Amino acid sequence: MTRPAGEGTRVAVAMTIGSIVSVQSGAALSTTIFDSVGPFGTVLLRTTFGALLLLLFARGDLMAMRGRPSRDVILFGVALAGVTLCFFAALDRLPLGVAVTLEFVGPLGVAVYGSRRRRDLLWVALAAAGIVLLSGGAGGEGIDGLGVALALAAGGFWALYILQSARVGSSHPGLGGLAVASAISVLIVAPFGIAQGGMELLAPQNLAVGLAVGLLASSIPFVLELEALRRLPNAVFGVLMSLEPAVAATVGFIALSQDLSATEVVAIALVVCASAGALRSAATPAPRDA
Repeated sequence: MTRPAGEGTRVAVAMTIGSIVSVQSGAALSTTIFDSVGPFGTVLLRTTFGALLLLLFARGDLMAMRGRPSRDVILFGVALAGVTLCFFAALDRLPLGVAVTLEFVGPLGVAVYGSRRRRDLLWVALAAAGIVLLSGGAGGEGIDGLGVALALAAGGFWALYILQSARVGSSHPGLGGLAVASAISVLIVAPFGIAQGGMELLAPQNLAVGLAVGLLASSIPFVLELEALRRLPNAVFGVLMSLEPAVAATVGFIALSQDLSATEVVAIALVVCASAGALRSAATPAPRDA
């Protein structure tokens, strides 16, 4: 039985929000091993465990994929490696809220570029206003320049990730394409992670945290986003991701005891309103992005 279009949209939105919460919870947890294995070592543990779990669950889909990975799958793997390497390197130099806010230029750019209706631009503008406020309210003084550059680079890779996730999801049924892309990302990340983490990567406590982060920040969100992008236009998905800074601030408050300023509260309200507007737009038919 075919599901109504509205139900499919609600499911996709729930998947997107679940992905955001999972990623930010994993990011908060990952900071606990920065001192022992460094940001690149943390990325290696995250991507390795995430890829192993995906390969395990995608065994049937992998059997259907024969021959060399397609160009889209390879680019997907590059995007996965790039966004994690750049973001965690930025997170080592910037507060979580600032890093996530700057990184959001990626999905925001996808939303602007892929918009087909004027009202979508309204939600993008509202989200952008919240991002500007959140960036200033999260500690604008003394921001590390290299950290800013790394966070913006992560945003660029995030945009590529969104586009490639949609393409791989439409051309490779199941999880096979995602699993192969995750394995490719491990190969790219490995030299950086081994050089920085060394033998500490094999410490039991670090492996345990790495497994948990792999689940929360890789396997679960990647699957949710892949399925969401099969149901939503790229532009709407990009605007919905405006919840990311708000969720990051909330997770920081709950898990890391980071207080919220009045400016941050206003910024959160703006991005939530933008996401609600995007949800209303998604409830009516819109052309899929190429």
